[in-house]
Amino acid sequence: MHEYLPVLILGAIIGVFTLIFVIAYALEKNKKDSMGFDRHMSDREIIARLLRYAGPYKKQFVLVFLVMLFSIVYDLVSPLLVGQIEELVKGSFELKRLFAMVAVYAGILIVSLVCTYIQAMLLQATGQKILTQMRMDVFTHIEQLSHQQLADIPVGKLVTRVSNDPNAISYMFTNILVTLVKNAMVVLGVLAAMAMLNYMLTLMVLCFVPFVVLFTVIFRKFSRKVHRKVNDATTDINTYLSENLTGIKITQIFNRQDEKMADFMTRSQTLSKAKQARILVFGIFRPMVYMLYISSVMCLFYFGGKGYLEGWNFMGQAISSGVIVTFYMYISKFFNPIQTLAEQFDMLQRSFASAEKIFTVLDIVPQVVDAPDAEPLDEIRGEIEFEDVWFAYKPGEWVLKGVSFHVQPKQTVAFVGSTGSGKTTILSLIVRNYDIQKGRILIDGRDIRTIQIASLRRHFGQMLQDVFLFSGDIRSNLLLRMEGVDDETVMEACRYVNADHFINRLEKGLDEPVRERGNNFSAGQRQLLSFARTILHKPSVIILDEATANIDTETELLIQDSLEKIKNIGTMLMVAHRLSTIQHADNIIVLSHGQIVEQGTHQALLHQKGKYYQLYTLQFNKQQLERGE
Repeated sequence: MHEYLPVLILGAIIGVFTLIFVIAYALEKNKKDSMGFDRHMSDREIIARLLRYAGPYKKQFVLVFLVMLFSIVYDLVSPLLVGQIEELVKGSFELKRLFAMVAVYAGILIVSLVCTYIQAMLLQATGQKILTQMRMDVFTHIEQLSHQQLADIPVGKLVTRVSNDPNAISYMFTNILVTLVKNAMVVLGVLAAMAMLNYMLTLMVLCFVPFVVLFTVIFRKFSRKVHRKVNDATTDINTYLSENLTGIKITQIFNRQDEKMADFMTRSQTLSKAKQARILVFGIFRPMVYMLYISSVMCLFYFGGKGYLEGWNFMGQAISSGVIVTFYMYISKFFNPIQTLAEQFDMLQRSFASAEKIFTVLDIVPQVVDAPDAEPLDEIRGEIEFEDVWFAYKPGEWVLKGVSFHVQPKQTVAFVGSTGSGKTTILSLIVRNYDIQKGRILIDGRDIRTIQIASLRRHFGQMLQDVFLFSGDIRSNLLLRMEGVDDETVMEACRYVNADHFINRLEKGLDEPVRERGNNFSAGQRQLLSFARTILHKPSVIILDEATANIDTETELLIQDSLEKIKNIGTMLMVAHRLSTIQHADNIIVLSHGQIVEQGTHQALLHQKGKYYQLYTLQFNKQQLERGE
């Protein structure tokens, strides 16, 4: 019995570690249940959805697997060759036979290396195509979300879904899937080869497999959890940076740099702790698998060496030096894939965690979509009608209450009222940025819900108070990738809205660089560019939402002149706080608390001496005071 004492001690050590891990697993499971974690996607669901992206590239993956078989041959044959060389050296040595074996070994190795190179190149090319398609799907889906949905999701989170998360998934297609299949085939092949060589020693090695499986299951649980924490912390930092770098001027104005830095440090420390937890989990699993590998080698040397030196059989089978050498290499081939599994499983869980985040975005159902029977709208006259329209951003909190009005083609209609009365909401509803809860909105007598959204919006030109310019140059911001428009046509539109006044003074003209959000241009210049951009896209209905707010007097005169010209294009809908800019409108609709309280021309509303009269008088008196009159 004392002969097996070392093995019993080794088994006791493994048993202690196993007990510790099982207890930790049980406690973590109870902790999760008590905390009420949200239910996440199963691995099976994630894998099924990821494999759909690999579907179009079946031929490439089949070719990779065929090439992979040649490298597997090396893993299975090389230990046998080394074992035979050991028997040859120890027995009747023949130099020619040794050279022949070495040549065969070298040939198999070279073929394996070439196949590995081809496999890597094919996988990288295919993986990048899948990665590109996934990014395109996520970006396209985000474009389809409504304004309300986009407002509810932080920009930093969406940026992470399009950029960081697909990168984490790419490793799965370029390495993990094929490597897992290869390792599975190598393990099965090695087991078969060992069983044919000496099934009793093979059974001894298999005694360690249940512990490998148990450690892997436990690692899987902890690994996925820490990967989620890392992803959540990364998203939190991206969201924070996106918001605070955009508003950094406000931070500087109020001298809150230290406080913002403290917030950033808190988020950075959260990410650091999450990554340290991931390293800890990974750092425990791999040494445990390595311990099992060393334990199996120790048992091999103990039983094999003892049997060979003392001349006794191990469980009825003879053991030679060649068998020991071959088994040593086979055990290495058996445990190496399992040890590598730690790193692969780490990356696999990272891919699953990222895929879960991506599919969560892809599973968001767009709130504003085309009806099944929606048809395109080729041309419109510009007749707009609201019939008892009710709308709320949040259920029960009505922003519009039974709003009804009629706009004739080519009319200029202005909406006025206090902040929160529903003016901007009306303009957003016309182009279906949101869908109404009750009533109907008609364009040329057709319910806008029966019109394809893209076709509807193509006929509208919108000019907002906060003009957004993209990084690039003036030309690209005016055209927005519209093809077949020459520079003369672009400049003609600029002259039409008086934007040529400052463009001609620029060193590079239309090629003048535009920095992020157009911060190298004044508010008035950005607004004039917005007018020119709208004119170039030839809208039938023009929407202006506070387009003249926060603009200097000189630029306002240019914009007023531009507005007079734009009125001739088609129907115009305006929202303006400066009532002086809408005096010549064909109809002025006065809103209060989501309802229309008055409507008519400027003079008619003043004659009524109602809400509009109060607003106009208040602004007039304010202007008088500012002038010191």
